[in-house]
Amino acid sequence: QVQLEESGGGLVQAGGSLRLSCAANGRTFTSYAIAWLRQAPGKEREFVAWISLSGGSTNYADSVKGRFTISRDNAKNTVYLQMNSLKPDDTAVYYCAAAPTIRTILSGSWGRGTQVTVSS
Repeated sequence: QVQLEESGGGLVQAGGSLRLSCAANGRTFTSYAIAWLRQAPGKEREFVAWISLSGGSTNYADSVKGRFTISRDNAKNTVYLQMNSLKPDDTAVYYCAAAPTIRTILSGSWGRGTQVTVSS
């Protein structure tokens, strides 16, 4: 299985931007679809965005559409989540996950998460 490590989280004011990175080890990175999910305290885990193996297809939760952009650099084994126009409601631990298909992402490989805090 691929191992994932998130980075790039932090504290930002509302309206600001952050870019999260999800770095993967292994030589089979291009065999995995990658998703970003988040979980806020007291709330259920929420899907944020996913990207296909080649990067040709992406999908976003309605709550982040138009503000967040997912991309991948297969040469660097890294997936990014560019987050703009951040809101306090975006505060959560953000996780990246990998699986051969997006339908199996919840049972795939997960990173440990990175905290994003948006102040009002």
